[in-house]
Amino acid sequence: MSEAPKKPNLTPLDDALATLLAQVQPLAETETLPTTAARGRVLAQGLISPVDVPPADNSAMDGYALRAAEVGGALPVTQRIPAGGVPQPLAAGEAARIFTGAQVPPGADTVVMQEHTELVDGRVRVTQPVKPGQHVRLRGEDVKTGSVVLPAGTRLDAVALGLAATAGAAALTVTRRPRVALFSTGDELVMPGQPLPPGAIYNSNRFTLRALLEGLGCEVIDLGIVPDQLDATRTALREAASRADVIVTSGGVSVGEEDHLKPAVQAEGQLDLWAIAIKPGKPFAYGRVGAAHFIGLPGNPVSSLVTFLVLVRPFLLKLQGATRLAPRGYLIPAGFDWPKPDKRREFLRVRLDEASGLALFGNQSSGVLTSAFWADGLIDNPAGQAFAQGDAVRFIPFSELLA
Repeated sequence: MSEAPKKPNLTPLDDALATLLAQVQPLAETETLPTTAARGRVLAQGLISPVDVPPADNSAMDGYALRAAEVGGALPVTQRIPAGGVPQPLAAGEAARIFTGAQVPPGADTVVMQEHTELVDGRVRVTQPVKPGQHVRLRGEDVKTGSVVLPAGTRLDAVALGLAATAGAAALTVTRRPRVALFSTGDELVMPGQPLPPGAIYNSNRFTLRALLEGLGCEVIDLGIVPDQLDATRTALREAASRADVIVTSGGVSVGEEDHLKPAVQAEGQLDLWAIAIKPGKPFAYGRVGAAHFIGLPGNPVSSLVTFLVLVRPFLLKLQGATRLAPRGYLIPAGFDWPKPDKRREFLRVRLDEASGLALFGNQSSGVLTSAFWADGLIDNPAGQAFAQGDAVRFIPFSELLA
């Protein structure tokens, strides 16, 4: 009788992530893009502001600009200042009609909102108490000339792009897109749009992973589906390594007779990491094929998704030079009991419920992709840790993981 194959030693998730990140050197190549085209990219050079923002003291309200010390009597209104206009100096005992965003005239130190004034025969009287400096936005209070507006390593979202534009940046220098070769293994896989023969399933991972990669700013080289054959797998790996910085695969990284990725990677390169102590997602591999990084994800759709989010996402962000890699987690009460935890670290698909806290999707199988679509995020539960309804657990929203 032949001996059963030994179960692989499972690497703790934190150790696996540390191993992955230690292998990454950020890409050195950069490109300069119009600010309008830089969303989602990682800033390679810090942006230093050449201007003060705002460039001059300006009004936060529609109202009247004046000297606070002169409030009490009726002041003649001697000028009208719209946004974009250039005001004249305000003489003693005068007020100016001013609009939101308009430059405060020299001599004025306060803006009184129009609702707190009375205008009679061209003279304005203030009807409410006034504080010096109220409703005045000071020059440079947002951004000062010479300050770092956006540091290198910033991942450019909508707010970051707006801030860059505020400082007058028409273009930004970003790290080039990582080139990622993607393929799936499995003779059972069929592409949507084709007939589904007995024993086959549609290839969902190809769509999920491609969308995730593109969302992280990667250039995807889609190599399709590779047959469950060692020679075909080795050929696909060689082609991928010749074209990409990173190879990402799904399926074929378990220990079955039809799982050829492990021997193929060992034959074409090296394998440094194998099997992670998480659920779902134990079958995970990392190594090298030529100069390219190799990352092998499980075939089950939720396992593939979870391992990508907790391991591949930070890896690819670091490859682009990003400085914030870890998603934010929040302590939120569980709305259910979890009395029988797994020996592995678990990622449970849950939804926020205003009344009870976090609600659990009923079927936590690694093959039920519906659970991830239904959920708002994941509970990151330590290995062997039971909890009861009302206990605080670490919740990672998908808004942190899928952006």
